[in-house]
Amino acid sequence: MVNSDLVIDFVNTAEFDPVHEGLPTPGALDDWLSGRGLAPGARVTTADLEEARAVREALRDLLSAHNEVATDVPRATAVLDTAAQRAGLAIRFADGAAHAEPSAAGVRGALGRILAEVSAGMADGTWERLKACRADDCRWAFLDTAKNRSRAWCSMKSCGNRAKVAAYRERHTA
Repeated sequence: MVNSDLVIDFVNTAEFDPVHEGLPTPGALDDWLSGRGLAPGARVTTADLEEARAVREALRDLLSAHNEVATDVPRATAVLDTAAQRAGLAIRFADGAAHAEPSAAGVRGALGRILAEVSAGMADGTWERLKACRADDCRWAFLDTAKNRSRAWCSMKSCGNRAKVAAYRERHTA
């Protein structure tokens, strides 16, 4: 079973309105990873933090592309490809099944585990249901559970309502 919550939680460590960085320091990254069983086992550096943030934003860009938002997909995939290589992400076989697993330790290995969940989601179809909210001031990651995969916003109560009210006003002021 794919752990899409891990990917969603990781992407949602940054908020845009109001701006809040959930990973402000190397220690905060260490705490976040440890809290999800991805303890890096080594001191987290500023370079590790920068790499984690780059991976997070590359994932957000790909999730935005799932929601028909224009993003730089080639740049995002290059960032993720580099992170997967640094993590030593490879296919391993155990108990008669194949799964992606990092060989690197530390933060790179932890990021590799997150990317392994992305890979598993791509294999089972879950990945296409992960999206980032279309609202520019939100971009919150969510799982689209609609039968027809048509959700555009993280919530109709907030972002969806604002977008629909803005569209209504624009139509009626013209």
